[in-house]
Amino acid sequence: MIPQVERTRLRKRIHARIRRKMSGTAERPRLNVYRSLNNIFVQLIDDEAGVTLISASSLSAKLKTGGNIAAAKEVGKLVAERAKEKGIRNVVFDRGGYLYHGRVKALADAAREAGLEF
Repeated sequence: MIPQVERTRLRKRIHARIRRKMSGTAERPRLNVYRSLNNIFVQLIDDEAGVTLISASSLSAKLKTGGNIAAAKEVGKLVAERAKEKGIRNVVFDRGGYLYHGRVKALADAAREAGLEF
């Protein structure tokens, strides 16, 4: 089993490699995912201006538990609704170095179903 420190270092290295190839703009912001043990957080970021346009999390959604697939789906729907209110339809998906599996995949699928395109 990989120790937690090594796992975090590996995830950050993968995320840095992904980030070298992608960036968000005002027309097509970057949908960044951060997954902790108990919650999941999402931001829409304009990298050119260096600002966060929209954020959503399992904490802001007032969910009973935030560390499961159901919570990730709710956060995906919430971020898509907030993006539609600001007129954002297209985004670049940044999985944050996490595997596209489980909570990350559920969040992405829910955001797609709610109207975001990526």
